[in-house]
Amino acid sequence: MRERNNIIMEYGTYMLVFLASYIASLAGLYYLSGILLMGEALYLYVHWVRETGSLVELRALFTLAWVGGQGIACMQLSKLQSDWQYITWLSFFLIYIGFGIGYEWGQKYGKVEERELEKNEFQSGRLFICIIGLMAVSIACFAFEALKVGFIPLFSDEPHAYSYFHVSGVHYFTISCILIPAITILYLKVSRHIGWKKMAALVLANFTAVAVPFLCVSRFQLLFAVGFAVVTYIMVNKRIRLRTMVILLVALVPVYIILTVFRHHDVAYLNSIFEMKYSKMPIFITQPYMYVANNFENFNCMVAQLTEHTYGLKMLFPFFALTGLKFLYPQLVSFPIFLTKKELTTLTMFYDAYYDFGIVGVFIFAVIVGAVAKVLMSIVKKSQNPVSYLFYGQIAIYLGLAFFTTWFSNPTTWFWLILTGMMCWFVGYDKNKKKDEQKDE
Repeated sequence: MRERNNIIMEYGTYMLVFLASYIASLAGLYYLSGILLMGEALYLYVHWVRETGSLVELRALFTLAWVGGQGIACMQLSKLQSDWQYITWLSFFLIYIGFGIGYEWGQKYGKVEERELEKNEFQSGRLFICIIGLMAVSIACFAFEALKVGFIPLFSDEPHAYSYFHVSGVHYFTISCILIPAITILYLKVSRHIGWKKMAALVLANFTAVAVPFLCVSRFQLLFAVGFAVVTYIMVNKRIRLRTMVILLVALVPVYIILTVFRHHDVAYLNSIFEMKYSKMPIFITQPYMYVANNFENFNCMVAQLTEHTYGLKMLFPFFALTGLKFLYPQLVSFPIFLTKKELTTLTMFYDAYYDFGIVGVFIFAVIVGAVAKVLMSIVKKSQNPVSYLFYGQIAIYLGLAFFTTWFSNPTTWFWLILTGMMCWFVGYDKNKKKDEQKDE
């Protein structure tokens, strides 16, 4: 257990910086308000990375995304932004404090143990089956959806074609191919020998994992597939060179731009949506800025306009969606979404928690998320099952993009986690090994 003084110092510093940022915002010093929080986020990220020895330590990622994202939003570069309600500020503060309480509560803290995955032909064989299975299912479901809806988003003239490229219940399987690159990294790590036939199959599977998001014109799915693979690589290889990370990021830039073009979102259209105060700001700054900042604005918009809470119904949406209850009882999911602009629909991870239970809800939810993150860290360090890294990788992505959307109220998130759980059992269950252990007893 870390010394209590260290914990008090870390969170005490955050509290002081947060208060200073709040005062600066009240005084209209928006740039200063944002810079203070962004600087604190970067400081805490570096601090916890050094302390744990991991670039993808979950609290460090959450800090960078939540505190840093809030700092970006505080700069108010768009006309859509306004001064936040004091309840909004308090909610954002309690979310980070709650996450820290959950992360520290009753858990030991220390450096992530450096553990190599052992070569295991049984596990590598099962992982290979998972990869090929995901590829086959994804291709089949994509073809079915394309025939059903009558178009492929990449070749459509619709600005929001991807939004209509869904066959209920099928699309979950279509996009499950984005798990393939991360599983491939695990497969390469535990395999002793890979023949050319299997290598060709791996290349085809990973091509599918990139091609499907590209054909769907989904920038998020493509970024998720790459980010998930990078996190998994860092976890199983201990370290990744900074040069490698930069190359990956640079390689994604032209792909991101191409997908934006194919979504028929030209510069004039995007600028009309984002309403930046400085109209000549380059779009490559405007777009990522608004994709971070406006999520916090939508949260504030909800705080200002919400008249009654839904007491759990919003966060139960994945259950209603996956079970089909939303079709039988549409009133269970028919709640208004409060947005600054109808085109900007992304939300923070804690939007639904506030919608359901208010400020108490976001605090309790943050405590639970923090506790789960720390428990998951411990499980990964102890588990001999390589698929445990897939759980970690997904949660790392969700926390690293905590500003972006309501991950845990998204049925796709739970579908991927359930699918990962099934693969974890499949890869970890060795019938012969169980028999041998029973004989030894």
